[in-house]
Amino acid sequence: METVGFVELLAAPAAKRRWSDEAKGRMVAETLVPGVTVNEVARRHGLKANHLSSWRTLARQGKLVVPEFAGAEFAAPKAVSQPVETPVETASIDLIIGPVTVRLDGATPAARVAELVMALQARP
Repeated sequence: METVGFVELLAAPAAKRRWSDEAKGRMVAETLVPGVTVNEVARRHGLKANHLSSWRTLARQGKLVVPEFAGAEFAAPKAVSQPVETPVETASIDLIIGPVTVRLDGATPAARVAELVMALQARP
């Protein structure tokens, strides 16, 4: 009979484990070191990789505090206000009522367009 090697039996935890937010943050910080994989960190701490991945998502959303960790490359999310640019309309607006056509610039305010429509409709 040939010897194959040894078999390692891992016992599953008897009850559901609860990780503190601090412990979750430390494990997430470990995954942020270049070259370290989520699977590797999860295996080292005895948890499923999908749990660790969901904690990483919470960290990206700013819902989980991640401590400073040597070698980690992580930037906490920041809200940055950016000016909203209004697009410049180059198209024109044509108001056609009966034989009358009024061509307006696309940037004409809506209130002015409404005034002109009302004026053209009130015309005898």
